[in-house]
Amino acid sequence: MLANLDLLRDSFLDHLRTVRRASPHTLRAYAEDLRQFCAWGEESEKELTPESVRSYVASLTLERKLAKTTVARKAAALRAFFKYLQRQGVIVRSPAQDLQTPKRPQTLPRALTEETVAALLTFPESARDRAILETLYAGGLRASELVALDLDDLTFDSENGEGELRLRRGKGNKERIALLGRPAVVALQTYLGTERTTLASQAKSAKPTRAVFLNRFGSRLSDRAVRRLFDSACGTISATHKLTPHTLRHSFATHLLDHGADLRVVQELLGHSDLSTTQVYTQVSTKRLKEVYEKAHPLAQPQKPQE
Repeated sequence: MLANLDLLRDSFLDHLRTVRRASPHTLRAYAEDLRQFCAWGEESEKELTPESVRSYVASLTLERKLAKTTVARKAAALRAFFKYLQRQGVIVRSPAQDLQTPKRPQTLPRALTEETVAALLTFPESARDRAILETLYAGGLRASELVALDLDDLTFDSENGEGELRLRRGKGNKERIALLGRPAVVALQTYLGTERTTLASQAKSAKPTRAVFLNRFGSRLSDRAVRRLFDSACGTISATHKLTPHTLRHSFATHLLDHGADLRVVQELLGHSDLSTTQVYTQVSTKRLKEVYEKAHPLAQPQKPQE
């Protein structure tokens, strides 16, 4: 294995955080994936070759019995890591360049019904948590985009009761605009005028933070805290299914298509660079259309035999 592999891994993770602006969730996953690989390399004392990398990935399935989606993610982490080392001149050729991984099973994103979303939006007791849920659903935001919002990113149209959010994410600080309807604007303005002021007063730093969503210490809220909000909602709203911030994002896209939105408009609102990423939501909507058709159309029902 390479000398100073741990230091190289730390350098790569720092590159992901500062240059690629990867989400905290991605950073945590890649850090753990690479830690496990480095530990395996030290224990096995194998040379860093395409064969040894393939052997490691194969062991994830054959010995550790990991799911295909998990193996695919760990392989992606290795490819990105060695590609970074190649660009830095540490290695001449990536040993993971031709790495083949099991195809991820295509699973349709699970969207909540509009009635369930309405119930979820009334769940929070605090103005901050209500504003979080309203903003996630109204704008189709990722949790990482939500917690990265600064006050300067908000624009409200008081006359029409609408709003816009400027979102930044990924390599090159790519921007997109998210739109907000009246309920989300009202929830945000209520939070900003009440709880945020109280939370900001708890900050220890003399310099006030520009973050929109704050924790009880007056500093920027983490995406992990947002996920905890959904964990607490599971027992009340959907005890049989795990709710995540991305569940609202899936619901946002599906509901737009259910109500006739153009696929490319949904692509822009979600911030997808590739239309094929957005097209998976058309399958969800088609499935729902079939369910409605089979329940509502008289000739779609099984016919009772005539006596």
